[in-house]
Amino acid sequence: MSIHTLPSCGLHRCTVTLAMSIALALPAHAQRCVDEEAPDSSLPAMAGTPGAVLSDANAPRLTLQAMVKEAIRRSNAVGAATLLAEAAASEVEEARAARLIQASVSGALGHATTSAKFAETESGGQAQLGINIGAPLYDAGRIASLTGWRTSLSEAARLGQLTAQDQVAFQTVSLALERSRHRQQVRVYQQYARKMACLVEVLDQIVKADRGRTSELVQARKTLQQAELAQSQSVSQVRQAETRLKRFIGDGMPSSEGMTALLLDVPPLAEMQALAARANETIQLQAQAKALESYSQALVAGQKPQLNWLLTGSKAVANNHPAALLAGVSFSMPLINQGADYGIAAAQKRAEAARLQSIDALEARRSRIAEVHEQAASSFDRARQTSAIVRDSNQVRNFTLQQWQQLARRSLFDVMAAEGEHYNLRVNYINALHDGQQASALLRSLGLGISAWLE
Repeated sequence: MSIHTLPSCGLHRCTVTLAMSIALALPAHAQRCVDEEAPDSSLPAMAGTPGAVLSDANAPRLTLQAMVKEAIRRSNAVGAATLLAEAAASEVEEARAARLIQASVSGALGHATTSAKFAETESGGQAQLGINIGAPLYDAGRIASLTGWRTSLSEAARLGQLTAQDQVAFQTVSLALERSRHRQQVRVYQQYARKMACLVEVLDQIVKADRGRTSELVQARKTLQQAELAQSQSVSQVRQAETRLKRFIGDGMPSSEGMTALLLDVPPLAEMQALAARANETIQLQAQAKALESYSQALVAGQKPQLNWLLTGSKAVANNHPAALLAGVSFSMPLINQGADYGIAAAQKRAEAARLQSIDALEARRSRIAEVHEQAASSFDRARQTSAIVRDSNQVRNFTLQQWQQLARRSLFDVMAAEGEHYNLRVNYINALHDGQQASALLRSLGLGISAWLE
């Protein structure tokens, strides 16, 4: 029976008959708009969500390890920090060598005149050679303090190198997760666009039978264009994330599959705050404060008696070949140095300031850990709650589509609203999951470092 020649009937009976006639007239492939594969199968799963099955995390973890190693190898910042650490280590050996025997040789060539009481004055060309050998006997701890100063600075430089490596590692991991986020969004918007394309195809068939529903076709096409626009924007964001990632790892771009199975746990807050005291940056600040304290002690020791043993000898050629030899002990001590006290006071104040800064930095780090811990826990809770809502939303949108498509009990606006809400919830789930992962990575970076977690 043609929909244009329906017999007269009640309003409700005609509406149902019209809807059933249109539904039976639709091609079979249009009916698959309802039977589309459940979206939960394409959503990244996480621990704690009902029915979640985690994939093997070993492969993506190894991928991250390889990316981090390559980023550290390529990093100029890490290379510079390594050279600075090596230079500081050489300065330690230089400070230690001050305790050892020092020897020097000197010479002179020129015209010399010598005279003495009751002796004939002599003049003429003369060549002179001298040798000096010595070593410290007592220095009030000055060399030890200078060595401690250099040693602490060397330790700070070494920890600075480790900090630079972990910063590069964290940036690499963060960008890899950001790339995974946008790739997941692309998949969701692809499914959204396919669903809208299916609805447009259905409406094409309906409009052929009922021209009065052309506005619904226009509405569906507009929603399809919006889904395609969102997909294009997500693809662009993937490219931007990959561009930033290439700065660290080069052109070789590994797969992002399985990244959503990593960093899904939130370590206990008390454990992370305890680890803050062992973080490289925390210990580096403490080493710098210790270095300044040793330097101030070296300045104090420099104002105390200094005792060295020495052996000096000289030999001249011409003018009776004079020679001299001295073996003994030299002594020195500042008597008047009116600026010394100010220099010592300044060094001591800098050391105390550095100590207070290290304490403040540790407190700030622990506060930051508490903040990031809450962010990670909140993001994962939001992801779990959103996951449950997504499943309910999937049922609602399918029921709404069936009621509109087969029974004409819903308007197209209801269908569009249900579809848009469902896919927005899926994007929200992806964002919440990756927010939690990035907060979890930052939390580990604030502790012993993301590199320690990857090992």
